[in-house]
Amino acid sequence: MSEEARTLPVIKYLTEVRQELQRVSWPDRHQTLQKTILVISVSIGVGIYIGVLDFIFTRLATFLIG
Repeated sequence: MSEEARTLPVIKYLTEVRQELQRVSWPDRHQTLQKTILVISVSIGVGIYIGVLDFIFTRLATFLIG
């Protein structure tokens, strides 16, 4: 198999990837900022929730064991 025959599928793939990326509907700056704030807020909320549960279960285990 020649070098050229092996590179053709790679070039075809990269061309198709570029075409597909041009069809993607990218979010605007406002949407990106909204989703980023949402993800950070939910992450902080879940972290606090898990932290509170951990504190409660640690106290409970210490009470029952010790």
